[in-house]
Amino acid sequence: MLIQNILVTGGCGFIGSEFIRQQLRLPETTTIVNLDKLTYAGNLENLATFRSHPRYVFHRGDITDRDCVETLLSRYAIDAVVNFAAESHVDRSLQNSAPFVNTNVVGTQVLLDASRNAKVSRFLQVSTDEVYGSLGATGFFVEETSIAPNSPYSASKAAADMLVRAYQHSFGFPAIITRCSDNYGPYQFPEKLLPLFITNLLANQSVPVYGSGQNVRDWIHVSDHCRGIDAALRHGRPGEIYLFGGRTEKTNLEITHLLLKLLDKPTALIRYVADRLGHDNRYAVDCSKSERELGWRPEVTFEQGIQETIDWYRQNSAWVANVKSGDYLDYYARQYRQDNTLTGSSAKCAASLSFA
Repeated sequence: MLIQNILVTGGCGFIGSEFIRQQLRLPETTTIVNLDKLTYAGNLENLATFRSHPRYVFHRGDITDRDCVETLLSRYAIDAVVNFAAESHVDRSLQNSAPFVNTNVVGTQVLLDASRNAKVSRFLQVSTDEVYGSLGATGFFVEETSIAPNSPYSASKAAADMLVRAYQHSFGFPAIITRCSDNYGPYQFPEKLLPLFITNLLANQSVPVYGSGQNVRDWIHVSDHCRGIDAALRHGRPGEIYLFGGRTEKTNLEITHLLLKLLDKPTALIRYVADRLGHDNRYAVDCSKSERELGWRPEVTFEQGIQETIDWYRQNSAWVANVKSGDYLDYYARQYRQDNTLTGSSAKCAASLSFA
């Protein structure tokens, strides 16, 4: 479908900024209006090279601010909204869930009301496979899998998704939901596993592995995810859900040892810490529907993507130093404090599960 003006919320974050970079590289006339609150994970430097782009507008604001949202929708004649804005880290939601409910649930409700009143032609809610809960050793999440969130973060995203579904069903609102597996790539805030471990190892610092490190995640490169979002936005059917995954399942410990190998670091830098509360065992998605209906498929192999990601963090040490400061250091000290380190038999048990 033809889209002229897109309101992207949370566009200074990791995934949102990649989506905007992709859109502005397209030979099209679409204008991107980026609404971002610039919390700890929102970084203007993620889009520094596009500051003066003729099709890009940045506005600092909160998606829970109805007047702000309505003004932008009207001023720029927005015909599509892509909602990336969210508090997104499970560990932070376990410390304090209030910001997650406010931004992820109330913010989505404000966007839905304002977008419906403005008669936007398409609303895309960017969600997560974590709303489905945890898988066992086999099987995959599909679009119809029952919602069963296990953390305050995933519960807030599930609630937002249900609001989107309700608006589509009740009002015929042209909404689409996308859900993806774990993203990785450049510009990711270093509280998530891959950027945290890469930046720590580059600085010869230890890496905190939860529990035994046997939790499994399916990894997708952020560029593949954003191509999927674009395909769903332009070619998806209102009322549908589309899943995106990389078909690359790895345990956290496998990821850890791979990074140690690629960065030529010793296993002594592994530090086992007490497991995350309610830690989901495994995520994996079946993205056959997206491949079939949208003509999408992941293009970046994990081997290629992980090396390029390491190279980016190595080459952008100033960016890393800027974000790993201030409040980040306080958070890191709380989350991975020394008294959480596994010792004695627990550490030996965890270490025995490593691989050569």
